[in-house]
This record gives sequence, structure tokens and C-alpha cells, in this order.
Amino acid sequence: MDERERYEQGQAVRRAVLGDAHVESALARRTDLNDPFQVLLTRYAWGEIWSRPGLSRHTRSLLTIAMLVALNRPEELRLHLRAAANNGVTREEIKEVLLQAAIYCGLPAANAAFQLAAEEISAEDPTANATKTHGSIQP
Repeated sequence: MDERERYEQGQAVRRAVLGDAHVESALARRTDLNDPFQVLLTRYAWGEIWSRPGLSRHTRSLLTIAMLVALNRPEELRLHLRAAANNGVTREEIKEVLLQAAIYCGLPAANAAFQLAAEEISAEDPTANATKTHGSIQP
């Protein structure tokens, strides 16, 4: 595959995962300064890594969420929390990833991630957080 084909494949995967609106917005913000980065990002992150057959997009979404929690990248985390649904990731799976991250990345990082996730889930479905449980302690 040549670089142009990899870029085109990357654009298709990027649109499938993040949505057309996000990609169009990113393309509209291109400048002489950031255009080479956008091309690099599209070719390699989306055209090379997200296109590999070894992991499903579902798994890649879960891994990306966990890594963004670890790296404390809230804007990218917000984007990938929204995009996860496009890859079949459920709220329950997001919750489990964030709980796992709490142990390996730290409680403050997971606390911030849970807050972002709650905002994103509420934005998608205002009734999503209607059922709340408090203080459940399990052995």
C-alpha cells in the first residue's frame, strides 16, 4: 500500500470511528502549520494502526480509553468516549475500563475520567444516569 492509499484508508477508518462531523471539523481547521501532522495522524494512527487485523475496533476503543486516562488527556478521552459507541462499546464496558484504570492509573485520573464519561453519556442519552445506586459494599 502506498502512502496515498494508506491516507485514504485512514480517512475511512477515522470517519467510521469518530464520525463524519468530527473529521470534517478537523479538516476545516487545517493550516500550513498543522496540515503535515493531520496527514501523519491519518496515515499512521488510522491507516496503519486502527486498520490492522490483530485487534477489533471494539478492543482498540477500550485500550485507547484506558491509555488516555493514564496519560491524562481529557479532550482526547472525551472524543474517544463518544466514539466508542461507534465500535460497539457499551456503558458497562466503559465503566469496567475506568474501574481498572482507577487501580493502575490512580484514583484522581479515574475520578476525572468518570466525570467526563458521565457528561458524555448524559449528552448522548439524558436518561442514562437516571438510575443511581449509593454505597453498595460487596465482599
